[in-house]
Amino acid sequence: MKKETKNNTSSFVSCHFTSEEPTIFEQSVPGRKGFEVNKLDVPIIDPHQIFGENILRKTPAALPELCETDVTRHFTRLSALNYHKDIGFYPLGSCTMKYNPKVANETASLSGFSNTHPYQDTSTVQGNLELIYNLERDLAEISGMDAVTCWPAAGSHGELTGMLMIRAYQKANGNPRKKVLIPDSAHGTNPASAAICNYEVVQIKSNDEGIIDPEEVKKAMNEDVAAIMITNPNTLGVFEKNFKEIADIVHSKGGLVYCDGANLNALMGYVRPGEIGCDVIHMNLHKTFATPHGGGGPGSGPVGVTKVLEPFLPTPIVKKQDDGLYYLDFNRPRSIGRIKSFFGNYAVLVRAYSYIKELGAEGLKRAAQLAVLNANYIRAKLMDYYDLPYKSDVLHECVFSDKIQNAFGIKTSDIAKRLMDYGFHPPTVYFPLIVHGALMIEPTETESKALLDLFCEAMISIARECKENPEIVKSAPHNTFRGRLDEVKAAREPHLKA
Repeated sequence: MKKETKNNTSSFVSCHFTSEEPTIFEQSVPGRKGFEVNKLDVPIIDPHQIFGENILRKTPAALPELCETDVTRHFTRLSALNYHKDIGFYPLGSCTMKYNPKVANETASLSGFSNTHPYQDTSTVQGNLELIYNLERDLAEISGMDAVTCWPAAGSHGELTGMLMIRAYQKANGNPRKKVLIPDSAHGTNPASAAICNYEVVQIKSNDEGIIDPEEVKKAMNEDVAAIMITNPNTLGVFEKNFKEIADIVHSKGGLVYCDGANLNALMGYVRPGEIGCDVIHMNLHKTFATPHGGGGPGSGPVGVTKVLEPFLPTPIVKKQDDGLYYLDFNRPRSIGRIKSFFGNYAVLVRAYSYIKELGAEGLKRAAQLAVLNANYIRAKLMDYYDLPYKSDVLHECVFSDKIQNAFGIKTSDIAKRLMDYGFHPPTVYFPLIVHGALMIEPTETESKALLDLFCEAMISIARECKENPEIVKSAPHNTFRGRLDEVKAAREPHLKA
């Protein structure tokens, strides 16, 4: 651990970065190697005879020449420069970066799960199918839906699946319709999912409380509207208290209600969306049920539906016979078809099921309580130092802006960079778009009060620096492996070699 003292700005502890420049990336030394290959005991075949002259290299590839020690230390050093949830607090709002219990990883590694193959006969993977069958029913119980599919590979994929089912339903009723209503406080992928399904997006503006006004929905709702997509709680962290009234308005005109359930971690045990008018909902397992959070890797976004949409669920459906055996039902004439090969991201499903069974009903409810408590604790501690654009009560996350700090020439990005000097990952910045200069903080239920106090003290210290020493904030970070980067240039002119 290293105490930051540069510029005499703080005494906060940072254990994530070092100001020392590591050795250069190009460490190859001619002749150095980390392996020994036995002499061939079979005849050497000339590759020209097999591949021909045209596709073979004229000169050997310039591969790095390193020993095992070089490679091990290089990648270990790089891993130490990478911030991750096992190191510290990851306050990204909307993304919900919670700590994943290791017991869930251990469960997914059990040989009965990890060593099965998707092409095996269903008679040999009964345990796998049973887990999916049970997980779907658990998720249906938690969300208040009638049926669930676990096939979608991410929350955005779940959105697409849900919207495809809505389109199929509306088409079966004689008209796929043309429009989808989406509030300005929705997750950013909602408009994309609607557009991919060939719908025109109609934006509904939030009111001064940061929620949807039913009167605005009533004005926009007609027989051309296929559905409304509502993120609840929304991206301000505010619960859409008019959800049931809005659902009734939409249903009265033949539309359906899509609930973006990415933030279900704030509702578990208290609100079941299916009971307040939701027709279809996706649930991000990484956000609520402690599985890995994507990053281009594994993900899962199961989708729950009411009975009107059940015939349109993607194939196959895991069913249970009278004799207790499980099978895959492909005989679904109204289904939207396959949306994912095989059994979704199966290891992620195992992790989620393990988490649900570990906590049980009361444990899941307690997790929601702590997620809401932690977010409100941060909100209360920081509201005197950062602008709070919406005063409504929040659930799982809170959103500030840089309005106060703008008076000293400080922007949201400056605050985020300076926070890195205090050993914390920055929160989500500049989202949601309805808040100018947004700082979006979500602590989740996995963080302790002691840790939240350290984070809040760092944020308060930065707020003071913005007044007393703004230049140190504008030029941050100072103690990271790299200083401030030109992010626009990095995106437009990427250099993939050090």
